[in-house]
Amino acid sequence: METLVRRDALVRFGYALSDPTRTQILLTLRDGARYPSDLADDIGVSRQIVSNHLSCLRGCGLVVAVPEGRRSRYELADPRIGHALEDLTGLVLAVDPACCAASHDGCC
Repeated sequence: METLVRRDALVRFGYALSDPTRTQILLTLRDGARYPSDLADDIGVSRQIVSNHLSCLRGCGLVVAVPEGRRSRYELADPRIGHALEDLTGLVLAVDPACCAASHDGCC
């Protein structure tokens, strides 16, 4: 597996967070490892959707699959990811409503 330079790692982290489902998966995994079926139930999406997003998150290097018999549970690849998410969720942003419309057609 390729080790990324800081900029590339941030780009991958940003890409992962650009989707609400991937963001919710990462936030859920802050509390500990989970099985895909449990993630799907908690987030309220299909198992196929969770599987697709977990594949993306694995490719970004943010989660790892830990085999357990016929199943795999997923966890954050590094505990620092959880700390970074905690820091980001604590941010208070001054948002320009004209920029970040609900349709996300603006600059955001």
